[in-house]
Amino acid sequence: MNGKNKPPNRSMEEEQIREALDMHWQASAAGDANAEHDIYDDDAICDYPQSGERIIGRSNLQALRSHHPGKPSGFKIKRILGTGNLWITEYTINYQQQSAFTVSIMEFCNGKVVHETQYFADPFEAPAWRSQWVQQMP
Repeated sequence: MNGKNKPPNRSMEEEQIREALDMHWQASAAGDANAEHDIYDDDAICDYPQSGERIIGRSNLQALRSHHPGKPSGFKIKRILGTGNLWITEYTINYQQQSAFTVSIMEFCNGKVVHETQYFADPFEAPAWRSQWVQQMP
């Protein structure tokens, strides 16, 4: 394989961020609220654009998530992409037998998340009119 086809080498900081993300999502799936929030800076901001909410501070974010009335019953990472200080995770989270397709965009500074934006989307039936141009995803 020539140099053009090799994936770019990750910096030590990027490797540490990726490891922190893996631990974050594992803790989130396991319901370990303390470990889940270790990734955030004390003054982190988390935005939910669909509801217009902004959560300021790791402690408020952890409290909000800890008091969610419908604890997640399933959690599946589709992929994690990132470079430098910007990382994106696509995943599905299940609440009370309903799936939400979710995208998390995290911005890091000094190895901690300082800003996260999360988008949540409900599944929907594919319209029949476009069936000739699409395939079903596995």
